Amino acid sequence: MALQNLLTEKIGGIYKITINRPDKLNALNRETIQELNTVLEEAKTDDGIRCLIITGSGEKAFVAGADISEFAHFSVEEGEELARQGQIKLFDKIERFPKPVIAAVNGFALGGGLELAMACHIRIASDNAKLGLPEVSLGVIPGYGGTQRLPMLVGRGRANQLIFSAEMITAETAAHWGLVNKFVPQADLLQECTTLADKISRNSPAAISFAIEAVNAGFEDGKNGYHAEIEAFGKAFGTADFKEGTGAFLDKRKPVFTGK
Repeated sequence: MALQNLLTEKIGGIYKITINRPDKLNALNRETIQELNTVLEEAKTDDGIRCLIITGSGEKAFVAGADISEFAHFSVEEGEELARQGQIKLFDKIERFPKPVIAAVNGFALGGGLELAMACHIRIASDNAKLGLPEVSLGVIPGYGGTQRLPMLVGRGRANQLIFSAEMITAETAAHWGLVNKFVPQADLLQECTTLADKISRNSPAAISFAIEAVNAGFEDGKNGYHAEIEAFGKAFGTADFKEGTGAFLDKRKPVFTGK
């Protein structure tokens, strides 16, 4: 599949995905969501990929929202299907992705862009980033998980404020609220994310995958996070990575993990 809206680059175990629609401030349309779905599926089965970074092209925007021109005339049923398919194909997929996904939030992350960042496991922002969910100013609400993930990250009161007011907050405020892990000068953003991705990539891919499952379970209805942790902890004992990690520790050497 030829990619029209994405740029991809693999450096060692790090896979960088750049949303490349600068004339639209990297707004998400259905084609871009499908392309992201495709490259994520490919990355999932590539044993050489240990960590992913998602960013936007240019200096102005990570993703400035969804492409409003695509759905301005949708019916109720079409609106529901738009949200449902987007969550299935991209946002839920990223949250449950078995490899860590870092959002390099450069510039505007609004609407679907902030929802994309929130679906990622880790968020690092540039110091000029502006973040918000402006959907109510268009007569709609966040539809790609924003009403659910934002309260988990910043608390119900702050989430309500951000959603109801449609205001944007700065990277500094986002870091203070816990919406992003940290913010750095824009010139340093990708290097900061790459350094973190490289550090993550040295650890056991199998263990990290189990950790993602366990953390997510604590936020899912009907699941007991503690029970999920116990099960995942036990599964780790059956992996080659566990044998390598413990063996390397006892032998006083650096482990070489395979993700098996």
